[in-house]
Amino acid sequence: MPELDLLDANNKKIGTVEASPSVFDAEVREHLVQQYVVGQLAARRGGNAATKSNKGELHGSGKKPWKQKGTGRARAGNSRSPLWRGGMTVFGPTPRDYSLKMSKKSRKSALRSILTDRVKNQMLTVVDKLALANPKTKEALQLLNDLGSPAKTLFLLADKNPNLELGVRNLPHVNVLLVDGLNVYDLLAAEKIVCTPQALKKIEERLA
Repeated sequence: MPELDLLDANNKKIGTVEASPSVFDAEVREHLVQQYVVGQLAARRGGNAATKSNKGELHGSGKKPWKQKGTGRARAGNSRSPLWRGGMTVFGPTPRDYSLKMSKKSRKSALRSILTDRVKNQMLTVVDKLALANPKTKEALQLLNDLGSPAKTLFLLADKNPNLELGVRNLPHVNVLLVDGLNVYDLLAAEKIVCTPQALKKIEERLA
């Protein structure tokens, strides 16, 4: 069972925390990590290109413009024909869903893989508590400096922490994420992941 150092807010070791081997010492499956990230980025695509490709989307009457025979004009059944100005578009683009499906089991395996990799590379830090007295950027920067964290830091929380969330809001590469929203992309983007023992426990419960 892997043991992680438990640090205080001044980056000093005050004990150890046992981590679940099924989550933090699992088999690293890079292909699942890659699939997860591709799917996550694909889901962000808007797919908003659109044309009016059926009569229901158009304004105007569906009445036949003139009688079928006897006028000398070409037959016409609707003034919103694709051949007419203001008519619908044939085979035009419509909004589409770019998201890719991935099984729940595979998503959990991808998360376990990236967490295992972060532990092996000493990129996961466990701090006894993450608390700011005030929701100020200055205090958030001081916390980062005390922990020796790089610019790209991800704070993983078990519950909401308004002061910390507001304190890091103006720091471009620092992010705060609840365990409920845990995802591979944010874990990959961070150079250092900082969490509490409570968050660690909640991660284990989610991915066990």
